[in-house]
Amino acid sequence: MSDSSLHNTVYTDDAQFGDYFALLKPRVMSLVVFTAFVGLLAAPVAVHPFVAAVCILFIALGGGASGALNMWYDADIDRIMKRTRKRPIPAGKITEGEAKSLGIALSGFSVIMLGLASNFVAAGLLAFTIFFYVVIYTMWLKRWTPQNIVIGGAAGAFPPMIGWAAATGGVSVESVLMFALIFMWTPPHFWALALFMRNDYDDAKVPMLTVTHGRRSTRKHIFVYTVLLAVLAMAAGFTSLGGLVYIVTAVVLNVMFLIGAWRILNRNEDDSEQDNFAVERKFFRLSLAYLFLHFGAILLEAGLDRFGMGTWL
Repeated sequence: MSDSSLHNTVYTDDAQFGDYFALLKPRVMSLVVFTAFVGLLAAPVAVHPFVAAVCILFIALGGGASGALNMWYDADIDRIMKRTRKRPIPAGKITEGEAKSLGIALSGFSVIMLGLASNFVAAGLLAFTIFFYVVIYTMWLKRWTPQNIVIGGAAGAFPPMIGWAAATGGVSVESVLMFALIFMWTPPHFWALALFMRNDYDDAKVPMLTVTHGRRSTRKHIFVYTVLLAVLAMAAGFTSLGGLVYIVTAVVLNVMFLIGAWRILNRNEDDSEQDNFAVERKFFRLSLAYLFLHFGAILLEAGLDRFGMGTWL
């Protein structure tokens, strides 16, 4: 983080609760909460509803702590990028020091309390997730390699494993497959965003694949990862996570996703500005529904199994 950039923001004293909440990246936190909840409910061990709610709360706080520490460290480039200029630190609502202190405090609190509420396997996974996102991704990979989002995507893939571990005290093939589903989904999701937000990454000197290798190479990468993602998504359907609902959902979504990736691959570079990256934007929006519906199907299958209405093929 550049120290010189700290003097480019005039801080005010009117920070509201919403500003501190924004530090926790609530949109990202919502994904953490949902996938962790699915992992916990899909596990073969029943958890008392109160204990489950407490576990999800501390997992959410751990995810929020990661967000606060990410905003602290990335404050310099957040001031440059259009989509991040209104975050609490660049907007002058909260100082870097406040964000750092909040992130560290929530990190320790969430890990310790999750360990007490469930088990220390889950707490250990949460601690590693925070470390991975803040140190491995934010401080190292993000500004160093175009593979930043590929490797760094692991941080966002851990929540269902943490939820599963909170229920079972361990890791299994099913929890690893849920991890892999998010891990393989992350690159095409963010590369599609980067295709129509490239100037942001250029200005901030973040070595996203679109910046270092160009749009054509990025489109090829999106297609390859989408194919691999489809294989993993279908494989999950033939474990205890799956059933008729999941299989049908996965088939429909992956056909749509593959078609979208194919259209991106075959885009005419000369038309990029003319159509305002409509194909990439459509694919990006589809990617949001893709992950939500896959995990929604896993959750529905878990509910059917709990009520003795499993839909195994």
